[in-house]
Amino acid sequence: MSVENWQRGFVLHRREYSESSLLVDFFTEQNGRITLLAKGARRVRSPLKSVLQPFTPLLLRWAGKGELKSLTKAEPASLSLPMQTTALYSGFYVNEILVRTLENSTAYPELFQQYLSCITQLAVQPQQIEPTLRTFEFHLLNALGYAVNFSHCAATGDPIDPEMSYQFREQKGFIASLLQNNQSYLGKDLLAFHRLDFSEKSTQQAAKRFTRGALKPFLGSAPLKSRELFQAVKPTNMK
Repeated sequence: MSVENWQRGFVLHRREYSESSLLVDFFTEQNGRITLLAKGARRVRSPLKSVLQPFTPLLLRWAGKGELKSLTKAEPASLSLPMQTTALYSGFYVNEILVRTLENSTAYPELFQQYLSCITQLAVQPQQIEPTLRTFEFHLLNALGYAVNFSHCAATGDPIDPEMSYQFREQKGFIASLLQNNQSYLGKDLLAFHRLDFSEKSTQQAAKRFTRGALKPFLGSAPLKSRELFQAVKPTNMK
């Protein structure tokens, strides 16, 4: 087997297929999100049974000429990242939004690196979950082509004033305004968005409000299962 035929990837989601197989959504370094048939992966003695788990860095190979290709090999590239409690549910959330937003078989090499950084941070710095998730959401929006200028007023072109309040307008950007509603953002928070600096709690809250609205058209109307699961276990602090 040549090294060139292997590709790094992670399991995003898996579901049963036939009596003994799985359909697995992977996020790969060179092919982006792909769905592969893992034949016999549900069998007790299958070597894939314990390997195809979320947050385990994998080396993958697959083959096939049709639309649905078959996984031919999957080996751990390193140990699974140790996700616990809130970090684990946050990781499921990240996986779910990737499955729901990324086009199939489209390369997102920079986002793949950001994903690796995100889940690593969730595992090793669980106290920084909010900044970690917000940072990844902004990288995801950028990968999806959702470009917003956080450093200049869309109406005048003037630099954002940290003390001013701004209204967000779809297809335009942020415009200075005295109105206060769920489309209002403080200039200091917009400048923090521009720097990807989510160290302040008020900025984290503003960023969560922004990314939820911005991601909604990409995610569709169906509720996120990861969010529902977390709310059932821990009603507060859902990401």
